[in-house]
Amino acid sequence: MSLLQRLNDKNSNYTMSASNTKGSSNQKESTRKPEHELKTLLRDHLITELKKNNHLDDDEQMNYLQQEATAFLNQEGERLTFETKKSFIEDIANELTGYGPITPFLKDPNVSEIMVNGANSIYVESKGKLVKTSSYFRDEDHVLQVIEKIVSPLGRRIDESSPMVDARLPDGSRVNAIIPPLALNGPTITIRKFPQDRLKIEDLVQFGTLSENMAQFLQACVQARLNIFISGGTGSGKTTLLNVLSTFIPHDERIVTIEDAAELQLSQDHVISLETRPPNIEGRGSISIRDLVRNSLRMRPDRIVIGEVRSAEALDMLQAMNTGHDGSLATGHANSPRDMLSRLETMVLMAGMDLPVRAIREQISGAIDLIIQQTRLKDGTRKITHISEVVGMEGDTITLQDIFVYKQTGTTPDGKIVGHFVSTGIRPSCIDKIKSYNIEIPTEWFREEW
Repeated sequence: MSLLQRLNDKNSNYTMSASNTKGSSNQKESTRKPEHELKTLLRDHLITELKKNNHLDDDEQMNYLQQEATAFLNQEGERLTFETKKSFIEDIANELTGYGPITPFLKDPNVSEIMVNGANSIYVESKGKLVKTSSYFRDEDHVLQVIEKIVSPLGRRIDESSPMVDARLPDGSRVNAIIPPLALNGPTITIRKFPQDRLKIEDLVQFGTLSENMAQFLQACVQARLNIFISGGTGSGKTTLLNVLSTFIPHDERIVTIEDAAELQLSQDHVISLETRPPNIEGRGSISIRDLVRNSLRMRPDRIVIGEVRSAEALDMLQAMNTGHDGSLATGHANSPRDMLSRLETMVLMAGMDLPVRAIREQISGAIDLIIQQTRLKDGTRKITHISEVVGMEGDTITLQDIFVYKQTGTTPDGKIVGHFVSTGIRPSCIDKIKSYNIEIPTEWFREEW
């Protein structure tokens, strides 16, 4: 959508005279009012000028906007300092070409998540830590306008009849928005930013997410077409790890990705990306992940990659893994590999099939080869705490064995967690399958004493 189209949006004709903060004194308000009026005049002037020059492309419009704003403030805002003029121009540019006060955080590579808790409260996650910022929206209508600006290009909507929405930004960042009457603090936005530079397994090793031996082992498992399930909590880095592991899939294979909101960025040429669809205003037409998993089986995939398994689609995923679609990848929410198995059982039962528990467990043990547990620790770092192999069944119980684990040894005075990755000394039973793909696994990787 061009800049001029965004300016003509029905929601962009708002005024900027609303109060910036609640509970401020009349004296403080009176000193800020002239600057607000000047900012309103500047914005109106820029909109008028840009409409006169609708032949310019986006880059040319941005340059023109900077020039016009500078000239206007030099004439009308003589009393303003250089820094204030610069701040005015940045605010207006963010308003017209970005997403208001959260635009600088979207551009900041150190910020991984942005949380808007109403008009006057904006938090960010920077380097693993939550920080409250000094930025704010003018009022709740301002927040709603930004939400509308995000979801409109995607054909999504948000209003009182549909007060929740999942969307994504052009760079792939995931957006969730919820508005009153469900959100009591006012319109709320949560943005999970997508890294601009694709991470590689070497980056995760450098960050301390896993060891070099673990990285090479996981690469061998993906290339040997093992079915891998990534487990972890919210914000633990499951999707990032899924993206990294997907880089090991050979380029001559046909891959089908299935997600609620498209986040995966696969580098292979032969990739088909499928995305769910919410119901329309009449409550019809929704397409779930389960529908897409079923459809993907008719698309002749070599591998199926599911962004997140959270419901009845677990049954279809397990059946796909058990019927020739080896090498599939998926993620799910759980606190440990054992918890993930229990959650999978529950999700299969959500499909409405009256299956005995033993039959479900046999499906799980036959389908999944490896469970990777990713955890976000208290100091904000993300670690792969377990790489566990699903061995089979013993009676009615699925047998797991840990191959690699993260062993925490202490905490520094400043709260930094200290630990290291170790092998449990168990030789994985999947090594024979890995060797059948002419991939050599050094036995010394599994000799370390636990």
